[in-house]
Amino acid sequence: MSLGRGQKPRWWWMGALAGVCATGAAAWVMWGKTGTGFTTDLPTATARRGEFLVTVSCRGELVAGRSVQITAPLNVPDLRIIWMMAAGAPVKAGEVILRFDGSTAQRQLSEKEAEMKQAQATLEQAAAEARISLEQDRLEVAAQRSAVERARLEVSKKDLLSTLDAEVAKVDLALAEQKLKAQQAKLELNQTSSKAKVASLTSQMNKVKAEAELTRQRIAQMEVKAPSEGVVNFLMNYSQGWVNARPFRVGDGVWPGSGIAEIPDLKSLQLKAKVEEIERGRIQAEQVAKIVLDPFPEKPFEAKLKSISPLTEQNFEWPPSRNFRAYADFAELDGRLRPGMNGRLDIVVDRIADAISVPARAVVTRDGKPMVVTVTERGLRPAGVEVVARNPDEVAVRGIQAGTKVTLAEEEEKGGAKRGAGGKR
Repeated sequence: MSLGRGQKPRWWWMGALAGVCATGAAAWVMWGKTGTGFTTDLPTATARRGEFLVTVSCRGELVAGRSVQITAPLNVPDLRIIWMMAAGAPVKAGEVILRFDGSTAQRQLSEKEAEMKQAQATLEQAAAEARISLEQDRLEVAAQRSAVERARLEVSKKDLLSTLDAEVAKVDLALAEQKLKAQQAKLELNQTSSKAKVASLTSQMNKVKAEAELTRQRIAQMEVKAPSEGVVNFLMNYSQGWVNARPFRVGDGVWPGSGIAEIPDLKSLQLKAKVEEIERGRIQAEQVAKIVLDPFPEKPFEAKLKSISPLTEQNFEWPPSRNFRAYADFAELDGRLRPGMNGRLDIVVDRIADAISVPARAVVTRDGKPMVVTVTERGLRPAGVEVVARNPDEVAVRGIQAGTKVTLAEEEEKGGAKRGAGGKR
């Protein structure tokens, strides 16, 4: 069969048709995999429709609203830490959290106990000698009393005696009475002296006993126990000045009565955040908030703003600044939370009921106007948008539909500069 000029043979048309079908099949497969006819290696996100929460974000740390401070024992010299449990470790009431060096106190106690035994022996000896002396004095007084009675008896015989013998009997009676008085005075003097000596020795023994008891109390205070359940947080040691301050550790000397640790009540944990002066007018107590802690970025915690300081506070940082203090309470506490954890507080100041939102990285600026780069069937296409509200991580926009896929801006590996996800300009 002959063909005219410009006519194609049948096999050529059949091959062309097969090529079109193969191209269509490949496009269909690509569409089924990506949802569009175009793919990109850039990170992407999908615009979503829903409630948009306008927030004020600020940084802060977890603090305990209530805590029990632990101080070094009073009137205990030469306190030095020889053991302490790990900072942040859980502790139960009555559990030992640190120990001081008690070797000096133990040596002093041994010396005081030996001194007390010696004082006790001396006291017992003095008391025994006082009893013996008292008995001897009493016997002598009794003998003198008998002598007086005999002399009085001789005087009563004056009618039977001569005048000279009667006078001698009177003299003997007077002499016996004088000796009796002297012996009674000696008895009273010895009693008073013995009592004074025993009282002095008793006082000395009581003094040594009190010193020994005080030393025992000091030794008992060498172990510091937790007054309540919680976690241990050791305070800063400023003995070397503010510049060299650091938490207490083994080997540190401690002043009597100084604070060395605290046990915060984990049920009273709250976030203490710094609020910029420009944001103060947008927030108020009882506003709903979210807390995102640095150790657990995957779990935002529901919270509520409890209070805001009425005055600004000076921050001794560089450059110096002034901020308000805001305190937020957790709606539900987590057992992993500990004082000192840093995090972000997002305070909800407004709600947009039906908004289109995209990640903040999706919005870039071109010629001073906000825009996003959308992923379409035919490739990447810029789309101008109007920013309705902005948060650190998310932006509410107008100008695109829900479900639109947009690219995300990436950070350069060097310099930290950002470029648009739309590729080369």
